Amino acid sequence: MEWTADILGPDFQSCGLDATGVDGVSRHATLIRHRLPSGKQTHDDGQSPPKRTGAVLFLHGWSDYFFNTELAGFWAEQGYDFYALDMHNHGRSLQADMPGGYVASLTDYDAEIEKAIHIIHGDRPDSQKGSLTLMGHSTGGLVAALWASRHPDDVQYLILDSPWLEMHGSSLVRRAAQAMVSPIARLRPETVLRLPERGFYFRSISSTAEGEWTLDENYRPPLAFPVRAGWLSAVFAGHSQVARGLKLEMPVLVLTSTTSANGMVWQESMRRSDAVLDVSVIALRAMALGRTVTLERIDGALHDVFLSAPAVRKDAYARLARWVNGFMDTNEPGHRREGDT
Repeated sequence: MEWTADILGPDFQSCGLDATGVDGVSRHATLIRHRLPSGKQTHDDGQSPPKRTGAVLFLHGWSDYFFNTELAGFWAEQGYDFYALDMHNHGRSLQADMPGGYVASLTDYDAEIEKAIHIIHGDRPDSQKGSLTLMGHSTGGLVAALWASRHPDDVQYLILDSPWLEMHGSSLVRRAAQAMVSPIARLRPETVLRLPERGFYFRSISSTAEGEWTLDENYRPPLAFPVRAGWLSAVFAGHSQVARGLKLEMPVLVLTSTTSANGMVWQESMRRSDAVLDVSVIALRAMALGRTVTLERIDGALHDVFLSAPAVRKDAYARLARWVNGFMDTNEPGHRREGDT
């Protein structure tokens, strides 16, 4: 394993990793880390970051990749080492002979997440098992929550940015859709479903349209990847698990917009709302994640709250920092999880 210069510039490095799942299939993923150049270990105001010892691993959404350097900078300013994983069939890990974004089961991500965490611990000699914060956006938030439920000893804190925890409307909508998709998923899992194609979210964030972010369209296509039956069935299965309750013991933070904007034509409200998910049902499902869940609803936020307009994401970062200072400051007594010694 070798760290090399990343596409995001001199403060970032990446390394490829191959991980074999319980099904015997080897999958390729890419781990990205944020490292300040030698001699640049202070904030722009000359202040040193807090002396904290943890690391953060970020999981992107479906049909996406990691590019938010501002998010990485926030965690560095908080004193944490930041890493992100471009999961298999996404972003830096795309392979020409593989269907973009496809996964037959959300557990297929387990091996690469586990290996990424192993590399992170090796990259940080003083780290301890369980001293990791797992952060996920959208489908990556669903993956992160499910992974944390299966590996509770490996995750100290869980942060979810507009996690896709349920379908629009209710579980009744999901069950109806699941009944139609399941037969196709069993027989022809890679069948592309003919669903309406909307590029509204991409339009709201891309600097080529209404947004301010420079996106590599080879890594993040404007219309997203084709929706395949097996992938959608895997997501439905994840939603069903969340609906039953994950019983997470670690503190959980969930951030969403206050409003959703859906429709088949572009609306100006999509520049100030979540144009992908139903935030009301996500807020409801968030309460089923565990015993200690904080929900932050952010006015004017987009689907990825940290890609919103500057004033909105300033609010989002302030709320995240408040939670970090309240729950994650391991230098203060009283923040150990139940059962820790």
